[in-house]
Amino acid sequence: MAFPPRFMDELVARSDIVDVIGSYVALKPRGGSYWACCPFHNEKTPSFHVVPDKQLYYCFGCKKGGGVISFIMEEENLPYPDAVRFLAKRAGMEVPEEEGDREAGKRRARILELNREAARFYYQMLQSEDGRAVRDYLARRRIRRATAVKFGMGASADTWDSLLTEMIRRGYSKQDLLDAGLVVQNQEGRLRDKFRNRLMLPVIDTRGDVVAFGSRVLDKSEPKYMNSSDTPVYSKRRTLYGLNLARKTKRPNIILCEGNLDIVTLHQAGFDNAVASMGTALTPEQVRLLSRFTKELVLCYDNDSAGKTATEKALDLLRPSELSVRVLQLPRRMVDGELVKQDADDFIKYQGPAAFERLLSGSEKGTEFQLDELAAKYDLKSDEGRAAYGSAVSRFIASLGDSTEQEVYLHRAAELSGIPAEAIALDVRRLTQGRQPGKSHRKGGNNTPPEKDMSFQELNPTRQFRSGNRELRYDNIRSAQAEEGLIRILLMDDTLFPSSPPLSEDQFSSPLLGKAFQILWKCREEGRPVSLSALDEACSPEEVSHIAAFCQKPQSSRNLERALEDYIRVVQEESGKREAQAGDPLLAAVKKYQKFGRDGGRTP
Repeated sequence: MAFPPRFMDELVARSDIVDVIGSYVALKPRGGSYWACCPFHNEKTPSFHVVPDKQLYYCFGCKKGGGVISFIMEEENLPYPDAVRFLAKRAGMEVPEEEGDREAGKRRARILELNREAARFYYQMLQSEDGRAVRDYLARRRIRRATAVKFGMGASADTWDSLLTEMIRRGYSKQDLLDAGLVVQNQEGRLRDKFRNRLMLPVIDTRGDVVAFGSRVLDKSEPKYMNSSDTPVYSKRRTLYGLNLARKTKRPNIILCEGNLDIVTLHQAGFDNAVASMGTALTPEQVRLLSRFTKELVLCYDNDSAGKTATEKALDLLRPSELSVRVLQLPRRMVDGELVKQDADDFIKYQGPAAFERLLSGSEKGTEFQLDELAAKYDLKSDEGRAAYGSAVSRFIASLGDSTEQEVYLHRAAELSGIPAEAIALDVRRLTQGRQPGKSHRKGGNNTPPEKDMSFQELNPTRQFRSGNRELRYDNIRSAQAEEGLIRILLMDDTLFPSSPPLSEDQFSSPLLGKAFQILWKCREEGRPVSLSALDEACSPEEVSHIAAFCQKPQSSRNLERALEDYIRVVQEESGKREAQAGDPLLAAVKKYQKFGRDGGRTP
């Protein structure tokens, strides 16, 4: 939605970027700006740069940047309107909503209020006679009352409409209950409680709101687990059960399990760093959420074939992330002479917290787990098995990317299989031949502080974003450098510009830079502060990060007027050349031919 400009100006003015970001990470002043370890990815050396004069941030590691609103969008995982509301609440400002957005905001608030009332109702039900069966179940699971209270556990009665009747009595409508996913409607249009005769587990987000419910049956009936469907306040892809508690842990990592009751048992045993996904495989959104609260993740899935498959998929998803990943493999348990699977809940009950602590301390790196699992798939005593393994492990090692990591696991694979390390290395080199070595910011990569190592690649727009979004690539480097300079000066001192815009949007070679200049110029014309936050509504996060990257670069304050004149002249010259080429069929054909070949198409 479009918030009133004056409101946005006041909001940004009240939300100093150093104060806001400083409430999330420890900022260290250095040379008029601030540095910190990035909150968006795992790193040991600070590469997160905050520039108070320009009210922007930029991370040289993960390449994310922008103003105070884009920071909240990224950090709190919120869309633009909700990030504005978040900052407004922080600043004590009332948000002037448009009618449609005002109604949507009221709807969200109504659902959250209803969820909170429902959680209280389920909690009170647990304490009543109708909750005896659930209390007996908790006793059998050895879940103490204090733990049940900590997680806000409750009980749903073995009736069709207990919650429905009570919430209607409290003033909520049937539509409210449907919107919150607390009731379901049959083909005849009749409503009934979704959760009946179950242990109820409220799902609380990191802001303390009850956004959904998980539940479990008390016997062996199906479905064993039942969770809320997605609603306007809840997305299972973006939520982790127990993270509201685990975010406060003093332990150095977070443990990711499969089941909600695994989390309850682990917290009760002293492992207050455990979380679970909400009945789904790990998602990219959950990885981003975890990255905000930890630098190391320990996967602790069930030790059956499904659990191992889930672990493999999670490791593949986590590989590009900045998280350090380990795998805790639970041993099978002997029951009546047979080995059976066990989850974290079983292990704590039968082996105890101390044994789990030993497993946690000895958990292996995710890459080691995948290497062992790969070796287990082949008969390494036969020539055929070793040959097949050698081919598979070479592909796996080549996918790691980091040369040091490749070297370590290459020798590990050689030891496991008896294949000469040189043979595996040759295959890995063949597979990686032709790949462009990227600058690594992962653990073990270049740890030189970026404020001391502003590499040529960082400062050269020819190289920037060549492998990213094609919309961000520059076709005309000379013009793009000048266009970047114009935006940088406009953010520094807009009084240097004439009263009318020196250039039109179509004179910019980069559509993004032309759009950004127009938005910022409009702020100037309306007498509003010119800031990077003005771009957040109209530009994507990647686009804002791209603009922040060149805006945070130093710009000498000497001879700014001359620099401005030069930038304008270059853009005008290059725009004139494009117009001339457009009017010359031969030049236009040559340009089209060159672009077609450069972008990877076949040349005639």
